[in-house]
Amino acid sequence: MESPRVSSSSFILQRRHVLARRRRKSECRTAMTYGNEDVISISHGAQQDLLPPLVSALKAAADMNAASFHFPGHNRGRAAPSSLVELIGRKAFLHDLPELPELDNLFAPEGPILEAQKLAAELFGAVQTWFLVGGTTCGIQAAIMATCSPGDVLILPRNSHISAISALVLTGVVPKYIMPDYDLELEIAGTVTSSQVGDAINDLKVEGRNAAAVFITCPTYHGICSNLKEIAEVCHSQGVPLIVDEAHGAHFGFHPQLPSSALHQGADISIQSTHKVLCSLTQSSMLHMAGKLVDKERISRCLQTLQSTSPSYLLLASLDAARSQLSKSPEAVFHDAIQLANEAKSSIRGIHPLSVLDSARFSKSPAIDPLRITVGVKKLGLSGYEADEFLSRDQNVVSELVGSHSITFVFTPGTCMDHVQSLVLGLERLSTSMAVMSDHSLEKTINYDVSVPFSDIRMELNPREAFFAGKRKISFQESIGKVSGELICPYPPGIPVLAPGEIITQGDLDCLLRVRSMGGFISGASDPCLSSIVICDV
Repeated sequence: MESPRVSSSSFILQRRHVLARRRRKSECRTAMTYGNEDVISISHGAQQDLLPPLVSALKAAADMNAASFHFPGHNRGRAAPSSLVELIGRKAFLHDLPELPELDNLFAPEGPILEAQKLAAELFGAVQTWFLVGGTTCGIQAAIMATCSPGDVLILPRNSHISAISALVLTGVVPKYIMPDYDLELEIAGTVTSSQVGDAINDLKVEGRNAAAVFITCPTYHGICSNLKEIAEVCHSQGVPLIVDEAHGAHFGFHPQLPSSALHQGADISIQSTHKVLCSLTQSSMLHMAGKLVDKERISRCLQTLQSTSPSYLLLASLDAARSQLSKSPEAVFHDAIQLANEAKSSIRGIHPLSVLDSARFSKSPAIDPLRITVGVKKLGLSGYEADEFLSRDQNVVSELVGSHSITFVFTPGTCMDHVQSLVLGLERLSTSMAVMSDHSLEKTINYDVSVPFSDIRMELNPREAFFAGKRKISFQESIGKVSGELICPYPPGIPVLAPGEIITQGDLDCLLRVRSMGGFISGASDPCLSSIVICDV
């Protein structure tokens, strides 16, 4: 009788578990048997225990002098490209390990990943936390997939990040947009209110439909916060879960001068970019869940669908390390950064004619992140892009976000006084250099009509229908009145001016051309010169 065949992957997995069990038993016997050597083992173990669980596991796995016949190809750095070794050293490669048994499995955690995620949930006030290696983008997509089914309606602000729009394409969910308030001088979108959310829910009911979820961005890229407590109350009174894109607010709630976190204000799901203001590696994020409105098993299934099956353990360990760093003394982590930011704002307000974004511009906002400084440069007669180029090229000062008439600078636990002094000095020199120029550039720059974006949106197809519809390319000016087949947005901040399925307006084209003429980067356009555009054949 022929023996049943076992796949090579199954055999390898079984073999790894056997080896792992043997190794653990061997370690126990060694500790019990060898007299004084058990003291060394215990001492080493105590040292490991001082490290965060996933960091400790990764260190232990890297320290094993194993004969490695597994991925990745550089084999613990032995065949690492010399150019990258020169850049980051060999240790990074040594710790770039795959899903070895002792390192746990991201999609079925029962060891150090599970322990690390539980510690993160405790710190951030979540019922459950998931580590993300696809950034907040995959977390947002998973959150929408977990709360909405094809054909359901999602209420969201039109200035939501591109990842939310892409989630609509992936899921077939239909958007119900609400419009944030808008500052015309700085051309910055702000908050949405609980009354807007309530009106949107009621409008749907009049049409015989219900909202599957509400999605809010808080804080915005500029640090502007909506009143999530009031929005959560409105949502929950109707049994609707609240998802919050908190990519820029992972630090919220950890210092008296910082706004409250989304979970603390009643959000059901919060997705945070731990790598932004906190100190994990770029691309690493967390998804937090609270309450009972969302099925956590469905979140897990969605994340398994969207995330890589070969997650980077360097990214995962960095999330664990960032959590540990924050948990030891949260207020101390942000004390210096907040103090430096406050001092910088005070100095910049004294530089004529610059302006600094504050709560007076957005009266409906309960808070603005004190670690964001947005400087208005319109009265200099410059675009934000021109001012940013001056700071970067001539002053060696690099910003986070550039807009039509503003530049945003982010302060983090790594910000130092020398850099703050360089920023203030650079802005002083910018102001001085522009003061000696003629008024001609001033008139040329600010004499144009500015209208509130997204105020005249008409959707002919939902984003998924438009994405899969037949397409053709026509000239830019001929596209007015046609249905957009592309998702086009200035990046950063990554907020689409045109989404698939929307009717193209003159205002849309003017906005894109103006951003490009000022030096901004346009993402998503098949023609980067904006001489043509892809439309849907409908």
